[in-house]
Amino acid sequence: MSASKLAEFGTRHVAKGIGRLATEVIESGSGSYVTMASGRKMLDFTCGIGVANLGHCHPAVTKAAQKQVGTMVHAQVNIAFQKPYLELIQSLLPVMPHKSLDTFFFWNSGSEAVEAAVKLARHATKKPNIIVMQGSYHGRTFGTMAMTRSKTIYGENYSPLMPGVFSVPFPYCAQCSIAKHSNGKFNYDNCCMDPVDQLELLLKRETAPSDTAAIFIEPLLGEGGYVPPPAGYFQRIREICDKNNILLVADEVQSGFGRTGKMFAIEHFGVRPDILVMAKGIANGFPLSGIVSRKELMDTQKPGSMGGTYAGNAVSCAAGIAVAQAFKDEKILDNVNTRGKEMKDMLQKAKSDFPKMIYDVRGLGLMLACEFVGGKSFASKVQAKCMEKDMLILTTSIYDTLRFIPPLNITKEDMAKGLGIIREAIEEVAAGEDPQETKTKGQAPE
Repeated sequence: MSASKLAEFGTRHVAKGIGRLATEVIESGSGSYVTMASGRKMLDFTCGIGVANLGHCHPAVTKAAQKQVGTMVHAQVNIAFQKPYLELIQSLLPVMPHKSLDTFFFWNSGSEAVEAAVKLARHATKKPNIIVMQGSYHGRTFGTMAMTRSKTIYGENYSPLMPGVFSVPFPYCAQCSIAKHSNGKFNYDNCCMDPVDQLELLLKRETAPSDTAAIFIEPLLGEGGYVPPPAGYFQRIREICDKNNILLVADEVQSGFGRTGKMFAIEHFGVRPDILVMAKGIANGFPLSGIVSRKELMDTQKPGSMGGTYAGNAVSCAAGIAVAQAFKDEKILDNVNTRGKEMKDMLQKAKSDFPKMIYDVRGLGLMLACEFVGGKSFASKVQAKCMEKDMLILTTSIYDTLRFIPPLNITKEDMAKGLGIIREAIEEVAAGEDPQETKTKGQAPE
């Protein structure tokens, strides 16, 4: 079947509820590139939405999975221990952001891992309610739909959803109404900390601490716009949790496994989470997720209350072990910080050159975003130009934002190529606008 016929077949027979960037058919991937069935080769700055962190078909990960397929594919977790599961724990223990995180449960998807964290938090505290951040994304299962607050489409017309979920603002300083009206007094470098005040009010008005099991936070807001919190924020949240016997849950599904320049984004803020949620980059594309917490919390659950048919699949765990080893052998974090600086410098230069087009540049490591002035659909226009130039990138957020998720082991040459394409795309979109609209003093997005 031809590439066009395959795409047509997919349009007819694949569920319409799955949104996608392009109607082309991906045939193969290698390193920082994917090749379409049409033969078109594209530089991939999406990594399967932050999953193939070591690039497509990383040789060591592929070899480990191939070997495991010939040994044991499905060793059901409720039947007995299986070796790759235990060896993966051995690989991950040394890189946990705090020594108290020593007991693991592996599942399949990020959403399932978030739900596992909800189960643990409610069971361990014997309290029903949880608090999430406005702008957060935690998944699209019935439980996590109730927790996701980045866009209404994820939960629209699916109610009633899981009860007991409350939300507070995340410190998104670029969109903070207080910062915008403070004449420069408050900003990312000097946050007003109103979101902390709003959390304290929530605990007085809507969900009492005695009813609140946990606060779920993405250490770097993902679908909501790749927004890092300001200095001091997490320390305040940790204090509130400790004071009120509330668990702090770090959702590192997207920000974990080196994406921000540290193994886990929470490490940038020096705070201990009670539960850490992981997925995506853990096995470089093989379905695997998990939670980790301290043993006394995990041991509150009765045997049989957790599990799943494919939970902690042996092949996925073998891939995860290879991923952990590759981080050491290839000095992945060093590359993330070097390439991340190159990308951020280019985006900052573009913001300086087009201040009425680009409103904000932010992020950590290779989890970066460029927010455009609202009302012009600049992000989608730049994205389309990049695709014309054989490069895949994604938009995100309810604001006009592009996110950049290149492979963590991307070469200097491929990064330079990608940055050149992005810069050209921005220039071409700007050229199609009134110069006074893109090169004069900036304004806030709508």
